[in-house]
Amino acid sequence: MRILLVEDHEDTNRSLTNLLRRRGYHVQSALNFQSALDLGAKEQFDVLISDLALPDGSGIDLMQKLYSKRPVLGIALTGFGMEDDIRKSYAAGFKHHLVKPIDLNKLSDSRRRGDPRIFVTSIAGML
Repeated sequence: MRILLVEDHEDTNRSLTNLLRRRGYHVQSALNFQSALDLGAKEQFDVLISDLALPDGSGIDLMQKLYSKRPVLGIALTGFGMEDDIRKSYAAGFKHHLVKPIDLNKLSDSRRRGDPRIFVTSIAGML
């Protein structure tokens, strides 16, 4: 399982990356939109876990660009939870829109409702 994690908060990024790697996942992390695009050009990912508000771009735009190259399961982890925010993330191709702080059960449910091969580690309390 190849995961691209995009989170601009450095401590959260580092913690999630380490947690997912300890679970056996191949994780590449980016702190901003451009770094994520660069990683996406070099490597194919199965899952995109992305914040929506990045310092140099939008997680919405990132999902659209990556998904246009090949299908990827998108999970938005964000502080934006209004109906319009959720609608926009789904329209961009995200399969799940989870509002921070993330509930462990919701993240596990995302795995089951997406692709049954996918297991994204529970991360409640870390965001």
